[in-house]
Amino acid sequence: MSLPDDAIWTSLPVPALLLDESDRIARANPAAESFLMSSSRAVLGQPVWDRLAVDAPLEQALERARRDGAPLFVNDVDVGTGDRAPMQCNLQIAPLAGQAGHMVLLISPRELAGRVTQSQSVKSAARSAIGMAELLAHEIKNPLAGITGAAQLLSMNLAGEDLELTDLIVSESRRIVALLEQVEQFGNVTSPKLQAVNIHDVLDRARRSAVVGFAANMTVIEEYDPSLPLALGDPDQLLQVFLNLLKNAAEAAGDAGGTIRLRSYYEQSLRVHRGDGAGRSLPLQVEVVDDGPGLPEEIAAQVFEPFVSGRDNGTGLGLALAAKIVSDHDGWISVTSAPGRTVFRISLPLAPKDMEES
Repeated sequence: MSLPDDAIWTSLPVPALLLDESDRIARANPAAESFLMSSSRAVLGQPVWDRLAVDAPLEQALERARRDGAPLFVNDVDVGTGDRAPMQCNLQIAPLAGQAGHMVLLISPRELAGRVTQSQSVKSAARSAIGMAELLAHEIKNPLAGITGAAQLLSMNLAGEDLELTDLIVSESRRIVALLEQVEQFGNVTSPKLQAVNIHDVLDRARRSAVVGFAANMTVIEEYDPSLPLALGDPDQLLQVFLNLLKNAAEAAGDAGGTIRLRSYYEQSLRVHRGDGAGRSLPLQVEVVDDGPGLPEEIAAQVFEPFVSGRDNGTGLGLALAAKIVSDHDGWISVTSAPGRTVFRISLPLAPKDMEES
C-alpha cells in the first residue's frame, strides 16, 4: 500500500526540515516544530542557521553536499535553538529527489536513547535504595534511639562544654533518624492510582504551595498549552514530583532568587519502546525551567540516582524519588542543564478515551 508524501512527512519520528536553495526553511514536520518550540508557520522562510545553533561548521559541508548531490552525515554535535539548552544530536542531510537544490535535514537527538537507559537504571537504583532502607531502619534506628536516650540522661547532670557535647550527640542522632525516614519513602510509595488527570490543575497546586513557602523569593511563570488533553496519572504522586522539582529549582537559586517557568506542550512524535518490545506514546510534556547556575558537571549524569546531590546539606533523595514516581507511571524524566538554564522534562501518557468520559 502506498502512502501519500504528506503522511510520511508527518509521521517521521525525528525532527525534519526541508531547506531551499538558500538554506531557508521551506517545511517543518511536527517533530521539528516541537524541537524548535515554534510553529511551522513561524519558521518558514527563515535561514536555518538562524534557528539552529550547531557546534560544527556545516555551511560549507552542506553546500558541497548540495553541489555533489550526495548525503551528509554528522554525528555527536551539540544542537541548540535559542529556546532550549544544546543537546547532542546526529544530523543527516540529503538532496530531495526531483527538487534541485532542496535538501532534507533530519535531527536525531541522542537524548532519546539516553532516556531509555535512564528509565531502566532509575528502577534498578530505586530497588537498591528500598533494600538499603529496610536494612538501615532495622539495624540503625533502634541503636540510635538508645544513644539518644543515654545522652539525654547524661545531660541532666552536666553543664558547660560537657552539656554541649551531649546536645550535639542528641541533635546528630535525630538528624540521622530523619535521613533514614527519608530513605524509607522509597519503600513506602505505593503503586500509582491511575486516573484521568488535568495536569494543569496539579501544576497549579504545586505552584501555589511553592510561592507561599520555599519559592517565595522566586518568580514563577506559567506557559501552558490550554488544549492539552488529560494525562494518565496519580494526581497526588505527580504533585509530589512537581513540588520536588520546584524546590530543587528554588534551592539552586538561593537567596538571590530567580525565575521558574512551568511549560506544558504536546509532542506527538515522542514514543518509547520498552525492553519487552512494547511501545508506548508519551506525548504530554511538562518542563520546569530555571535560570539558576545549572547542575555541577560532575553529577549531571547521575542526578536521578539516590544520594547524589549538588548541595553540601542535600540528601540526594528528592530527585531520585521524583524519578521513581515518573518511572512507575511508565513516563520519562530527563534534564538538560547549562549555566542560566536548567530544564527538567517529564513525559507522560494520555488518559484512555473511556477514562476521560467516566
